[in-house]
Amino acid sequence: MPMHAHDIDDVADILGTIVADTTATANPRGYFAALYRQVTLEVRRGITAGDFDDGARMSTFDAAFANRYFTAYESSPPPTRSWRVTFGAVSSSPLIVLQNLLLGINAHINLDLAVVTGTSFHGRDLEDFHADFDRINDILAELIPRIRRAIARFSPLLGMLGPVDDGLDSILDFSFERARDSAWAAATLISAQGPATVPLVVTEIDVATSRLGQLIARPDEPAATLLRLIRRTESKDVPAIITALDTVAVP
Repeated sequence: MPMHAHDIDDVADILGTIVADTTATANPRGYFAALYRQVTLEVRRGITAGDFDDGARMSTFDAAFANRYFTAYESSPPPTRSWRVTFGAVSSSPLIVLQNLLLGINAHINLDLAVVTGTSFHGRDLEDFHADFDRINDILAELIPRIRRAIARFSPLLGMLGPVDDGLDSILDFSFERARDSAWAAATLISAQGPATVPLVVTEIDVATSRLGQLIARPDEPAATLLRLIRRTESKDVPAIITALDTVAVP
């Protein structure tokens, strides 16, 4: 049966299935799925707590957003360039855990979030959604230190990517924040298009996102050498890493 969510509860359940399957098969696709599930659980807690202006709208939106990931995950090949680059790199390239996560963040936020936001809301409705859109940033900001701790347990040299104390936090924070800012700008552009031009704009965003994904997967020197060194010392215990990422939201 195809993976298709109608609300945020469905999203959490489907992601749980992906996490369980990838853990059992030691598939590194599970890294992003585990992180995604934790973000989803935090968003659902926010809905329950009344943190969003319209909780029902956020639940429906979250499902539409996740369905693009589910479609890409199930399809062979994935329907967009961005996810083809992402899953291709995850399955064939010697990535470090952080690269794996950044590839998923790139494809799902820079492309999918922009498309779903821009095609779901128009005019005043888009502006009304902006505050709830931004509240996700607060949730991500709270999770970043926990993500850092989870990755650092398995990647002892990752601090080489930045300052020893906060390099990883800065990278993750920058990636999430910049991606969501770009997604909002792209969503605004998509929302202003007519039916004939939306596919053209989406294609251009997909091309740009896929190019960024290629840079993440295969960076130039000296970054490439540094990543190879980090990779040599990083744990290869895929199930353990998935499990660690799937518990970052637990206080």
